[in-house]
Amino acid sequence: MRDTVIHKLIDLGKKDKDIELITGDLGFGVLKPFWETLPDQFVNAGIAEQNMTGAAAGMALEGKKVFTYSIGNFPTLRCLEQIRNDCAYHNANVNIICVGGGYVYGSLGMSHHATEDIAILRALPDVTVICPGDPIEAALATEKIANTEGTCYLRLGRGGEKVINTSIREFEIGKAYKIRDAKDLDKKVAVFSTGAILEETAKACDMLEEQGIAVEQYSFPSVKPIDKEVIEDCAKRFDHIFTVEEHNIVGGFGGAVAEVMAESGSKAKLHRIGIDDFYCIKVGSQAYLREQVGIDAKGICSKVKEVVSE
Repeated sequence: MRDTVIHKLIDLGKKDKDIELITGDLGFGVLKPFWETLPDQFVNAGIAEQNMTGAAAGMALEGKKVFTYSIGNFPTLRCLEQIRNDCAYHNANVNIICVGGGYVYGSLGMSHHATEDIAILRALPDVTVICPGDPIEAALATEKIANTEGTCYLRLGRGGEKVINTSIREFEIGKAYKIRDAKDLDKKVAVFSTGAILEETAKACDMLEEQGIAVEQYSFPSVKPIDKEVIEDCAKRFDHIFTVEEHNIVGGFGGAVAEVMAESGSKAKLHRIGIDDFYCIKVGSQAYLREQVGIDAKGICSKVKEVVSE
């Protein structure tokens, strides 16, 4: 996913000299093609994320289309004040790239986890929050936000994610995308996910269908603004809606869906699948930590089956 985004930025930067990429002294293996191709549009700000963000805001206010780049929570929580005061308040065209949403850097411990970022960034006025589910969504989202005014948060996985959303042709901010229709079975549910957990979610949906539970599955790469029409429509047609995210369930994607359902007077029941409001103290690969907190395919499937069986 990250390589896809950088190659898309190279294509955009060749055509538009206002495209700028700033790194916080990270990602050199991935960013090398960019700085070799467009050296005058690349800056290494060092391990100084607050300065990186302030500089990006200044460049954006002078007409540049700026992307900042770092891993985990470093380009977000470490410089939250600068995102709030310098970027969002001035509606500056700064696009914050986080590589490693969730437990991507699980082997480096809790300090490198990004598990509260969606909730915090979506709480900032005028900040768009985009969490692509696969490389196709990531590439199309990058092109879209580069040419959209205002501050945007682009939350990526790491690399090697499978292509899941084969139906998308262009990215629309605020739109969800249907991944599969529910089969004609007695038991039916709707499953929503955001971000790179899409692959695990798709596997879980395959498992559910094999066990007689039909699933209408959606990818929500846009968390803010969110697709209210899809949520409200599914809430009318399904008794149960499940949200899946590699993020704390408090204030995250599931919370955003809950807000829509509460205000629309929905009678459908919402079930949030994610990290249940705790910091994971275990250390290991992303796959291992997903399994430990129950958001791998098996865990997702089990939670849906538990609700449906009741």
